[in-house]
Amino acid sequence: MIGRIAGLLVEKNPPQVVVVAAGVGYEIDVPMSTFYHLPRVDEPVVLLTHLVVREDAHLLYGFLTANERSAFRQLLKISGVGPKVALSVLSGLSVDDLASAVLSEDAARLTRIPGVGKKTAERLILELRDKLPASLTLARPGGPQSSDVLNALLGLGYNDREATAAVKQLAADLPLADAIRQALKLLAKP
Repeated sequence: MIGRIAGLLVEKNPPQVVVVAAGVGYEIDVPMSTFYHLPRVDEPVVLLTHLVVREDAHLLYGFLTANERSAFRQLLKISGVGPKVALSVLSGLSVDDLASAVLSEDAARLTRIPGVGKKTAERLILELRDKLPASLTLARPGGPQSSDVLNALLGLGYNDREATAAVKQLAADLPLADAIRQALKLLAKP
């Protein structure tokens, strides 16, 4: 198993990158959340990896954080979810956003990800509920109402990244209506 690659980033073609380590160029598929945080071409990079061995190919997947790789591995354990769908899920949602969607049982949010239908979203919620890293399930920012505020913002047309950023800035003790109002004010600022 190849668990980590440190080398020179020589190509970036989403969702694939090429990292040269010890004279060997490794083609690595990465989620977009990792891709956006990669250094420039011809700079050093370190990726945590997961190797998938199939009858016709050896495929390498890379991640910047251990939480991303752990979430990818949990996704692969779910029936009907292969590496491409797992990569798509992590490209569409950060690990924190995935945890939030699973904890709030927000299947609609998961179905917005390409390759994830209603049945797959329900299976993700059911099977990931108790398998997410403890650090993601214990302390959600904004208290138990944060998922309600998040759902309200998503319903108003804000994207996941904007809505989550606004929710993280809210005080935990705000009543729901005030929390939504405050989040909208935060999103209205340029």
